[in-house]
Order: sequence, then structure tokens, then C-alpha cells
Amino acid sequence: MTKRQSGPGTSLVAERPRRPRRRLLRRVLLVASVTGTAAVGGALVLLPKDPPHRAGLPAPGPKARAHAQAPAAVTAGVPAALPDLTRLIGDRENQVRAHPRDARAWAVLGTAYLERGRLTADTADYPRAERALRESLDAKGDKNVEALEGLAALANARRDFAVARNWGEQARKLAPKRWSAYAVLIDAYTGLGDYKASRSTLDKLLALHTGAAARPAVMVRASAVYRDRGWREDAAAQLADAAAAARTPAEQADYLARAGQLAWERGDREEALRHFEAAGRLAPGLRAAAAGRGRVLAALGRTSEALAAYRTALAARPDPRYALELGELYESLGREEEARAQYDLLRDRAAQDEADGVDEDLLLGRFEADHGDREEAVERLRDEWETQPGIEVADALGWALHRVGEDEEALEFARIATDKDKGGGVRSAVYSFHLGMIERELDLSGPARRHLQEALRINPYFSPLGVPSAQSALARLGEPPDEEPPES
Repeated sequence: MTKRQSGPGTSLVAERPRRPRRRLLRRVLLVASVTGTAAVGGALVLLPKDPPHRAGLPAPGPKARAHAQAPAAVTAGVPAALPDLTRLIGDRENQVRAHPRDARAWAVLGTAYLERGRLTADTADYPRAERALRESLDAKGDKNVEALEGLAALANARRDFAVARNWGEQARKLAPKRWSAYAVLIDAYTGLGDYKASRSTLDKLLALHTGAAARPAVMVRASAVYRDRGWREDAAAQLADAAAAARTPAEQADYLARAGQLAWERGDREEALRHFEAAGRLAPGLRAAAAGRGRVLAALGRTSEALAAYRTALAARPDPRYALELGELYESLGREEEARAQYDLLRDRAAQDEADGVDEDLLLGRFEADHGDREEAVERLRDEWETQPGIEVADALGWALHRVGEDEEALEFARIATDKDKGGGVRSAVYSFHLGMIERELDLSGPARRHLQEALRINPYFSPLGVPSAQSALARLGEPPDEEPPES
């Protein structure tokens, strides 16, 4: 079967007959909801350039003045503390009740809901954010950059990257020197697998020479792009500088948690733990820091502490990603009943997230491939690849195909995930492990041995279930012969 030539956003493997889209209705409703009305999404240019402006609004009250910096940070995409968000949300809710056409207050309220939902893993805040941002857009019309950026950030949080790209591009056209529009576009392009666009957008962002307040957040975006290119030292340096330059404890904690994840990905347990613990001290409720501690403590053999850290991360409003991690840790310990409880929790929370407009096909595809319905995993991930063909999806789909015995096709996707020419420059132990296991099944012993060894070199602790599998597979492969035949 011949392969078609592909550009960004198109499949890189042979076409297959597609089943009816299971997610089509949900995604149509989501797009319609996010875009609000036809005038908002597709005909901004038809609205008056200078809509009638209200006059005579009173100045914000004492709370708004006391927290004047909080809305600026929130609307610019800079991390904020949960107590500040709670106060800000209450203040802006009062403001819009009194002045329902206050576009600025609606935009701040919407982005504050979004940030609170991100911090607490409560996706019920996402529909609230959407309603507030649409109210802001309706109130101000086609000049409302803050609302456009907020809608782009919301679509990114929901993993609807095509919608995020559309909102972000509108925002950038309106304000080409506003740094935060480039930030949401980098996330959107990355999610769509358009790595060339994400890199060029970063170049434009760096050329803006943003002020000191925004510079740490810009460094974080640069770090993510560098990490995806495999430039780990550059990515770590950007995060270190961002954390040092952060202006609030909440902002610094967020960047330290990201630095901890980067250290974890390269297998540096001690450094990762230092970052996660520092982040937790600065922001005790930061779930990413608690889950990161659990990940590292398990790798250090401090199992009881690891389980406690995960329980902290999953308290109140569980993030299904952390439920998957804890379930796999329990499974590695032979505690099957407790593992199943976490997997049930994951399914329940993912269903709630999907009801709130979040695309959870990547997460559920990964989960089902290893712990549930493998055929469903393939179906979900084919859907995801059709619309959002990033390297994460390529890796997950390749692994799901391997799990159902379709190893020839699986190899194509696993190679995409690790091919620098296709955007897969990130050094991932998981991706190398998946590639090596697929190659082993196809009797490609030399490449399989190299990729499994590479996975364990990148991070010898990458997964409590995957590491023993990699070690066992290597033992069965044995030592290479003195002279291996050339690869086909």
C-alpha cells in the first residue's frame, strides 16, 4: 500500500478505512460552544471596528486594587496561587453582576476559572471559563485580545489544539507584539504535531524582547520547545533561569515542578526530588509537585512515602493521570485490588473531564492499551491521530497497535515518535522502550537491543512496570553476536 505525502497535521502512515467517528458529535458541540456564535468564530471582521463603548463605570473596589497584579498575571498566562485566584474570582463575579458589559472583568474571570481548574484538576471550571470568555467577547467585539487568548488557552487545556490555534492566530493578528498570543500558539502547534510552526513561533516570541515580568514565562515556553527537540541542557537552563527570575512563590513553584519533571525524564532522581520538594514548600497544594515526589520516591525505593505523596496529589479532586501512575505502582507491588481501584477512579474522572469538553482519548488510549480494552485503545488513538498527530499520539498509537498484534504498522508509528525529522527529537525512555519492544516482536534483534538499552540509559526508572519488562526482554535477547548482519 502506498503512503501519501504528508505535511503538518496529516498522517505519516498508510491510510486505513475509518469507522464512524465516535467523538464527532462531542467535538462539533465543543467547537460550536467555544466559538460561541457564527459572528464570534468566523465573522469577527464583520463586527463594527469600534463598537459602542459603555461609559461611567465606577473604579474597581478595594479588593480589585489590592490584587491589581493578579488579573494581569492570570490573563498573561503566568501561574497564580489558589488563594489569590479564589479572591480574584469572587471579586470579578461581583463586578460582572454589577456591570454585565464589563468585557475586561469577564476576561479576567474566565481566565481565572481556567487557571483554578488547572490547579485543582476540577474541569467543571472549564465550562464556567468558556461562558465568561464568551461574555467578554460579546461585550467588546473584535478587539478583545484577552478573550481570544483565554479561549485559546482553554482549548489547549481541553486538548482541542485546532480550536486553540484558530483563536490564537486571531489574537496574534490583532496584537502582533503581545507575547502571550505566541505562547498559546506554541502549545497549540505542538499539540497538532506542527513542530516547524512551534519553533518559528518561538523565534518570533523571543524576538519581542518582553519585559522582566513576562520573561520567566517566555523561558518556560522556550524550555518546552527545546525539550521536544532533544536539547535537554538548554531546556534545563531555561527552566532554572525562569525559576530564579519568578516574581511570586506560585510562579516559582510551577517552574520548579517543571524542572523536576525534566530531571526525572533524564533519570536524575536526586535532582528531581529536590525540585519537587522545593516546589511543594513554596506551594503546598501544587499537585504536580506531590505527584512528582511520588514518582521519584518510588524509584528510590521509598515506597510508603511514594504512596503517601500520590494520595496527596489525588486528594479532593483526582487527576486521572496521577491515578494511572498510582495504579501502576500498586500493580508493580502486586497490590491488584488497590490498582483496580485507581483504574476505576481514572475511568470515572476521565468521563467527567470529557463531559466538561476535555479530549481524553490520549490518556484513555494509553490506559486501555495496557490495562483494559486494547481494541478500544486503537480506536481512540486512531481518532486522535487523525486530528492531532503529535509525537505523543504516534507513540501511544504505535504501542496500542503492538498490543493487538499489528506490529508492522506499530513500527511505523513508533519510528515517527523517535524520528527527529518528524518532530520526535525528544529523548524519551518510554518511546525508546516501546520501539525496542515492537522491534523485538518483529525479530529485529539488533535495533531492539539498542533501543531497550537506550531506554534504560535515558531513565533507568522510567516506569515501575516498563523497566522490568525492558530488562527481561534484554535478557531474552542475550548478548549481540561478534558481527551482526547489516540492518534491512
